Amino acid sequence: MKILVTGAAGFIGSQLSKHLLARGDEVIGLDNLNDYYDVNLKKARLAQLKGQANFKFVKLDLKNRSAVAELFIQEKFNKVMNLAAQAGVRYSIKNPYAYVDSNIIGFVNLLEGCRHNNIEHLVFASSSSVYGLNTKMPFSVHHNVDHPISLYAASKKANELMAHTYAHLYGLPTTGLRFFTVYGPWGRPDMALFKFTKGIIEDQPIDIYNNGNMQRDFTYIDDIVEGVIRVIDKIPQANPNWSGNMPDPCTSPAPYQLYNIGNNNPVELMYYIETLEKALGKKAKKNLLPMQAGDVPATYADVADLERDVGFKPRTSVEEGIGKFVEWYQDYFKIV
Repeated sequence: MKILVTGAAGFIGSQLSKHLLARGDEVIGLDNLNDYYDVNLKKARLAQLKGQANFKFVKLDLKNRSAVAELFIQEKFNKVMNLAAQAGVRYSIKNPYAYVDSNIIGFVNLLEGCRHNNIEHLVFASSSSVYGLNTKMPFSVHHNVDHPISLYAASKKANELMAHTYAHLYGLPTTGLRFFTVYGPWGRPDMALFKFTKGIIEDQPIDIYNNGNMQRDFTYIDDIVEGVIRVIDKIPQANPNWSGNMPDPCTSPAPYQLYNIGNNNPVELMYYIETLEKALGKKAKKNLLPMQAGDVPATYADVADLERDVGFKPRTSVEEGIGKFVEWYQDYFKIV
């Protein structure tokens, strides 16, 4: 297949591209290489992909409507995996326009490219943050998610609604994946594991919000990538049993599907830090802080639908995953 992977210089996008290439797919990797975090890390990820026969990199911003439309016409993709987005909950409070430009305008341009070019399947990244004020655990795609508490979460919920509209109006097969706290080698510097590792190694205090009373469904990158590839290969079908009297939020009479993709095993944040301390052989200096605006105390993914439909089964424990991240971090930053 010829697959467009947007956000190809990102954490998930680069690792997904690597696996798609390994199985023989042709990958067009798109990224705008913005400076939200260290561009050198993005370039280092891309360096693993460039030079491979079936990989082509395109530096492009999705909000460039005419350039996106031209790319679809030129390349004639079979499928599209959208991982390009302005990420981060807290940054969305400081810079809301970045989220509108990338996650709303950029996504419309992508949808238009798909519908005008007979794309077989659009898979797009949503987020566990869409669950917002929900407290019923585990979070299920069959639950209502109408109360986001950050603009980032609202933009991801908007993506789900926009994708459904295109599935309904134009028959565009679309699948949304709600990612739950992805971590591992080549991860993002703005995420907790990266920040904690850097702080501990440099003997600096690490900020721990809600006084450490947090749980996250940490999901290792290799498990995520395997699940994403299985989803790319499974084109969604209309749900013949869908009823407007009792509407199921994650399916539709259109070819549309939503899944959680997570570890299905929430971990206490303090245990996560203890595991990291063991892997580094060094104790953290902890700076306990109140809950941040836009954040939630716990996430926990119900992945029963994904397991049923594509056989998704995460296998990596946090102990193993953190160990692999620390090995990568020490090698990448040349820490002896």
